[in-house]
Amino acid sequence: MFRLLALLYGAACYALFLATFLYAIAFVAGVGVPKHIDNGVTAPFLVALGIDLALLSLFAVQHSGMARPAFKRWWTKFVPAPIERSTFVLASSLVLVLLFWQWRPLPQLIWSVDDGIARWALYALSAMGWLLVLTGTFVINHFDLFGLRQVWFYARKRQAVDEPFVTRAFYRIVRHPLMLGFLIAFWATPTMSAGHLLFALVTTGYILVAVKFLEERDLVAQYGDTYRAYQRQVPMLLPWSKRRHAESKTGAVAYGSHPRL
Repeated sequence: MFRLLALLYGAACYALFLATFLYAIAFVAGVGVPKHIDNGVTAPFLVALGIDLALLSLFAVQHSGMARPAFKRWWTKFVPAPIERSTFVLASSLVLVLLFWQWRPLPQLIWSVDDGIARWALYALSAMGWLLVLTGTFVINHFDLFGLRQVWFYARKRQAVDEPFVTRAFYRIVRHPLMLGFLIAFWATPTMSAGHLLFALVTTGYILVAVKFLEERDLVAQYGDTYRAYQRQVPMLLPWSKRRHAESKTGAVAYGSHPRL
């Protein structure tokens, strides 16, 4: 019975993630949902700024903190290991829901692109960023990333083992294509308000710090010289920053950004 409940729990957490991910696209774009980055309950500038920074900081601490190996070792003393990843996904989704709900708009205009073709080109570029994020999860292991593989194996009384470090597709070009996709999605907008700029700046800073000083450190600790060689050969986020790229091995998947951020 517990195995079945774990499977249902993992599926419910995944369903919440999907709904949150789709809402995030509309929230950042400022279209298609009743509450987005540029509307909602207003507040004085400094109050709104403080609330928004607190919400972004809460997500950064929760998302990076729960993904660290030391936290996982402590956390799985209380939470069964098969549902650890699903619980992480649930917590991340709930923090994002809180951010969407309590976000305070800062409507001051930074830039606006009014030309129809250019405007739609920026929307298309943002959509490409989101598509890079989504497809990047399937290039690695989408269902492992969001906890479904673990609960499925557990329900079938099998052990879900980690896959070896290898590279393919986007991971031959940059080490963290998911994070590159997020950066494109957040910055490619035809209407940049002060609130959207704050969101883009803080999330960019979080991505750079978390990838460089947390994620990459954990990957070096896990894979050692294999990952150090990968770092020398493949750029972190910008495809043109290095000429050489990693040579892949047969059957490879590079565990880059999202699983541990």
